[in-house]
Amino acid sequence: MSKVASRLKALKKVTESVQHGKLKTNIPAGMAAAGPPLGPMLGQRGINIAAFCKDFNERTKDIKEGIPLPTRVTVHPDRSYELVIHKPPATYFLKQAAGIQRGAMQTGHEVTGKITLKHIYEIAKIKIEDPPLQVRSLESVCFMLCGIAKTLGLEIVKELDPKEYGEFLKERQAIVEQQKKELQEKKEAKMLRTG
Repeated sequence: MSKVASRLKALKKVTESVQHGKLKTNIPAGMAAAGPPLGPMLGQRGINIAAFCKDFNERTKDIKEGIPLPTRVTVHPDRSYELVIHKPPATYFLKQAAGIQRGAMQTGHEVTGKITLKHIYEIAKIKIEDPPLQVRSLESVCFMLCGIAKTLGLEIVKELDPKEYGEFLKERQAIVEQQKKELQEKKEAKMLRTG
C-alpha cells in the first residue's frame, strides 16, 4: 500500500508542477511546428507537441498557409486540451485590403494606405464570427475596425480610384524604404555606442 501511496504522491507533484490554464498565441495556418516559440509554450503545459501540431495543421488545411490565426488553447489537468481557432487578426485583413505590408510608424502623422467603407463592412462580417465579438453588433464591429484602421494609418474613403491608388502605393513604397533605411542607421549607430 505504501508503494501505491508514494507513487500517487509523486504523480500529484508532477501534475501540480505543470502549468494549466489558457494559452493565447498566433500560429500561422498549416505551419504549426514543434520548434520555438510554439514547442516550448506547449511543453511547459504538458501538451503532446507533435499531436497538437498535427491537430492544428489538419484543422487549418483549408486556409492559405502562413496566415496568422489567433489561437486559444485551454489545457486540462489530464493534459488534454481544447483548441479554438479564431479568424485572422483585424490588422491582417485591413493591411490586405489596403495592399500594404505594415502600418504607420507615427500614428496620426502619416497615411499608409486607403480602404473603402465596403472593405470595413466585409471585414466586420468575417470578424463577427469570432467568439469574443459574437455578442457585439455589426455596427460596433465596424466602428472597432475603423479605430484599428486609424492606428495603422489607413484612410477610410467612400470610393477608391485604382489608378490613383496605384500611384499612391508607389509613392508610399519610397517612403517606407526611406524609413527602413533610417531605422537601420539608428540601429547601427546604437550598436556602435554599446559595442
